Amino acid sequence: MNGPQPRRNLCLLWAIPLLLSLGGIIMIASLTSQNGVKEGNLYGPTLRQAQFLVISLVLMCCTYLTPLSLIRNLSWFFWLTAVLMTFATLIPGLGVKVGGARRWLNFGFIQFQPLEMLLLAVPLFLADRLDASRREKFRGFFRPTFLLAMVSTSPLFWQPNMGGIVLVFALCLSMHVVARGWKYPLLGAAILLAPFLAMIYMEPYRLRRLLAFLDPWSDPMGKGFQIIQGLVAFSNGGILGVGIGKGLQKMNYLPAAHTDYIFPAIGEEFGLLGTLIVVLCYATWTWMSYRLYRHSADNYTSLLIWGLTASVLFPMFVNLGGVMKLMPLTGIPLPFVSAGGSALVFMWIRVGILMRLARETSGPGFMNSAV
Repeated sequence: MNGPQPRRNLCLLWAIPLLLSLGGIIMIASLTSQNGVKEGNLYGPTLRQAQFLVISLVLMCCTYLTPLSLIRNLSWFFWLTAVLMTFATLIPGLGVKVGGARRWLNFGFIQFQPLEMLLLAVPLFLADRLDASRREKFRGFFRPTFLLAMVSTSPLFWQPNMGGIVLVFALCLSMHVVARGWKYPLLGAAILLAPFLAMIYMEPYRLRRLLAFLDPWSDPMGKGFQIIQGLVAFSNGGILGVGIGKGLQKMNYLPAAHTDYIFPAIGEEFGLLGTLIVVLCYATWTWMSYRLYRHSADNYTSLLIWGLTASVLFPMFVNLGGVMKLMPLTGIPLPFVSAGGSALVFMWIRVGILMRLARETSGPGFMNSAV
């Protein structure tokens, strides 16, 4: 009885993300086929995503085989590398400017988004620092949590990347809550609110994006176009959807349909049922991660499990909230599903670390109990 059960528990940590990734590839094929015909490369984006998935699975296996002690000892180096690479996006010729922001690095043979590496490096390093630090009260919040968040986000202010800044601070504050309670994270969030609002009002495009979120129909062919078309896609899908490959919003009505707006595209082609299946997959994976967290062996592993899980769930909530008009759009992709090699690779590295944690440090309550 005890033999198959641990394997089943461990299996769900990677089987659910694999299901999401394969579903994402199917949707990318459906959403990019028309443009592929025009460009003479029918399955170009689909094959690229499939290649990145293979690379991701290999890296997941390599991470799973890496001892946790080595991951912890190298976390500072990984974080420092991620911060420096994020700064490198500001270097002309190396950083790629897209839509007025420098968020990508161009290595010639591949383009890479360092934010995805940073969102993995921050919980890895902060879990180690919070476990090692014995400071109390405000000093224990300022260093390491607040200071690490400020250093990590400093290049994002210059890119600029407000969505990335929010995610990094949310990760750091939530990990401090788990380690030492709500008091100082709430104070830090209150202090940051004023400069955050000031940054929105200082940049006209950010203010327009906020106004489009509040009332997209005031500029239906401009800033509100993407939001409205996403809602139209959900409406078109109904309960069961129009069928795979039969969605109309991908006909250049829904911008970034295979990246940021892939969830409305799923809603159109697979309906409410399809979107609920996607949400159920995330919910089940979260439950497995939570059970791993509850049965973690020590403070460091519990912090690391929480940070890694939150670094998947926060982008998911931001993406779903943006496309369903629950919060302003930020350009954050849907984890495991949206097209994009950088995000996919580092999401799967998280899975490898969580599997290593489950095998190496979790107690018998996770490995032997029923799902």
